[in-house]
Amino acid sequence: MPVFSIQHITKYQYDRPVKESVNEIKIYPYADAQQEILSHEIKITGNPEVYISLDYWNNKKGSFNLLAPHQELVIDSRLKIRTADWVTKALPGSLPDSLLPAVEQDIQLLSLSTATPIEREVEIQRYAKALFHPDKQVAIIIKDCCEFIYQQFTYIKGITTIESSVDEILEKKAGVCQDFAHVMLEILRRMEIPARYVSGYICPNKNGMRGEGATHAWVEAYVPGYGWLGVDPTNNVGVTQHHVKLAVGHDFTDCSPVKGTFKGPAQQSLSVYVSVGYEDGAIFEELNDVHMERQNTPAAAILIDTFAGQQQ
Repeated sequence: MPVFSIQHITKYQYDRPVKESVNEIKIYPYADAQQEILSHEIKITGNPEVYISLDYWNNKKGSFNLLAPHQELVIDSRLKIRTADWVTKALPGSLPDSLLPAVEQDIQLLSLSTATPIEREVEIQRYAKALFHPDKQVAIIIKDCCEFIYQQFTYIKGITTIESSVDEILEKKAGVCQDFAHVMLEILRRMEIPARYVSGYICPNKNGMRGEGATHAWVEAYVPGYGWLGVDPTNNVGVTQHHVKLAVGHDFTDCSPVKGTFKGPAQQSLSVYVSVGYEDGAIFEELNDVHMERQNTPAAAILIDTFAGQQQ
């Protein structure tokens, strides 16, 4: 069972003082039998009190306010965690005509099996129909979808942003792990398979997997009689002990590592640093400058909603 030391620093900088910064963080490991937290320390500029709670998806989240004027906000998370192999259970048989009877009593599963309409609906429906067959096992359909995205979409950093829509990703046929996950979610939901977005880290110790040393994203799909099956379409693999899970949700917005608001007519910049330390002494580091959209308003005080942590 490997042990990883992960440092995740989110740094906002402003060109003039801002105030009344209200933030939410989801940088706590998800409560899971495959993850054992050995230590976890979070330091925040100004040492504000952090209120801990669980959200709708059972993610642990922290909320804090930084009311005094400031030109920098740094959130420094230092995590030491041990992960275990995922327990393999027997998979059920073929996919029924509709999975909805199996999930209709669970409003979360029902929500996660409902597709979001998009402009390129004909295209994504074509993908879903090509991957679906009533005689296929649910798990095989999920794995085939994972492989399809891995083969048909090109992994390119910087071609998309955290705000890119599924339509944009389908048009470009390229993106990063966040984009691959979003496309896979929509394909699976068109087959009425409940699927959720997962945020976290990937720690494969320089074995060539995409996204190493940065925040990562993958998919969990629900298989009746089995539970959640995790797959990583960016690398075309099942979730392993190298994946550290932070949060789950309908899409990225439910899992953003940091989001919040502030008041003040300021331009902001964001950088995200992640390092992964391994038991053999190896360290993998990555620093990303994240593109931020500035929302203009005629008011003297500007309220800006920010999302941190472009998934890689």
